[in-house]
Amino acid sequence: MIPLQVGDTIRLRKPHPCGSHDWKVMRTGMDFRIQCLGCQHQAWIPRVKLERQLKEILQKTDSAEL
Repeated sequence: MIPLQVGDTIRLRKPHPCGSHDWKVMRTGMDFRIQCLGCQHQAWIPRVKLERQLKEILQKTDSAEL
């Protein structure tokens, strides 16, 4: 299991239709809510699918900020 937190910025393998590969994690759990950093579109994605599509974690959120 990949340790992702709300506020982390991630890069996925396939681009969003707007062209951006970068997303912000908005909610965690069995399903993730992620927000495209290109067009601000939000999407729900199952944890298993997100972990397969994840290319890299660009920025971790410091837990003290939350």
